[in-house]
Amino acid sequence: MTASRTISLRQLSISPEKLGFFRYGEVGGRMLLTNDAGEWHFLSKEDFATFLAGDLSADHAEYGALQAKSFLRDGLDIDDLASRIARKKHFVGVGPHLHIVVTTLRCNQSCRYCHASRTSMDRVDTDMSIETATQVVEQAMESTSPYINFEFQGGEPTINMPVLKHIVEYSRELNKELGKQLDHSLVTNMTWMTKENADWLMDNGILICTSLDGPEDVHNFNRLWKKEHNAFENVMKWMRYFNEGYIERGRDPQLWHVDALMTTTRKTIERYKEVIDLYVSLGIHSVHIRPLNPYGFAMGTWKAIGYTTEEYLDYYANCLDYIMELNKKGVEIVEGTSTSFLAKMLTPTDPNFVDIRSPCGAGTGQVAYNYDGKIFTCDEGRMVSAVGNDLFQIGSIGETTHEEVIQHPTVRAMAVASLNDSLPSCNTCWNKPYCGVCPLHTYQSTGEIFGQRPNSFKCKEHYTIASLLFERLANDPDGTHEKIFRKWTLTRPRETSTSCKV
Repeated sequence: MTASRTISLRQLSISPEKLGFFRYGEVGGRMLLTNDAGEWHFLSKEDFATFLAGDLSADHAEYGALQAKSFLRDGLDIDDLASRIARKKHFVGVGPHLHIVVTTLRCNQSCRYCHASRTSMDRVDTDMSIETATQVVEQAMESTSPYINFEFQGGEPTINMPVLKHIVEYSRELNKELGKQLDHSLVTNMTWMTKENADWLMDNGILICTSLDGPEDVHNFNRLWKKEHNAFENVMKWMRYFNEGYIERGRDPQLWHVDALMTTTRKTIERYKEVIDLYVSLGIHSVHIRPLNPYGFAMGTWKAIGYTTEEYLDYYANCLDYIMELNKKGVEIVEGTSTSFLAKMLTPTDPNFVDIRSPCGAGTGQVAYNYDGKIFTCDEGRMVSAVGNDLFQIGSIGETTHEEVIQHPTVRAMAVASLNDSLPSCNTCWNKPYCGVCPLHTYQSTGEIFGQRPNSFKCKEHYTIASLLFERLANDPDGTHEKIFRKWTLTRPRETSTSCKV
């Protein structure tokens, strides 16, 4: 990978009066220009020098594209550029759309990498009550966002199925008057699933996501369960049940299927092709390559499952190469994190993925409600609270209004700390239009929400991913890479015969 954050311009002639607005860097042996509208363009180093000097003639092969993308002052339409930037920042001021509800802290698994504040199965005191759930729904539906997604997490959220059902049914009842686009999604380990619950979830159009870390031995190593049970076999059984059930209900299997997330441990790095092949064999069209959060582990645990930043980034590059290789053979599989970046690069809008946007979604795009009614900026903020630090708590159900939550000083601080327009190194980085900052991740790593961004794992991860994608676009003589990447950004809405809008 050949990407440079800074290039010295001392020996180059510059005519600022002829230039538009841009950032720049060297990627894939060429000079990459980007701007806040998400536009980008590659120039040879020779043409870049000519461009800076203002000597690029109007009949030059690159002139028209540079002009259309607002990289030249000639013909620059400021109002049009502002409109394009506003479209990219459409999420600002909309209000929280993702409402994470922790129905219980109880969990029947003991995953090696778990950071959640899980409790044992006999701790019924960590179940959310119907009364609290009712108040959560009422407050969440006050959001000014026209789209609301209740995402159920835990613990294992299906352990408290009555509350889950109540939230679905009550939010739909309220929505008859509000008329919002309403989704409900469940993040489940599948090991507490029953036929009754599965049928209800399918009949009610609940979006299902589970964890699948790879082949049987990898998954069972990462996601510990009772010795007499096989977590991998159980997940496979229920994934088949759901996917077959969708077909029986007349749902499009391209749209209606169980999604899966995988968490990378050292065992995954060694077996990445097998992991991707497993997803392909199951008809899962997206594999979301996710790293461990590099904090909170005992030294012995980290030695067993951890890796260096460089090891992870090399692994990610290998995964992307293999997925691209499969795509060229006609296999439909995408990499989840890359699709978020590609949507920013190749479409006029931002996908509003709350963890990769500026400002981040903490309190403004998402809110997390703990089982006891405590409200947090995000689910990670809830996990910080579990170890005795309530810095990211922004209210309590029944005590704090929706307006007080979104205007909380911590929400304001998180917005400032994640606004990469003003963060040192971020504000001049060519990747700024596509990147996002997670102050909470910085806090967990350094003890404060600002930190030194270029030294953080997330900065290195996002910069590497964007560089890998742009390298392939820079060296794409027949347009194959761009064609594949544009296909990754295509989405179709789900349609269901139930009363909900999903």
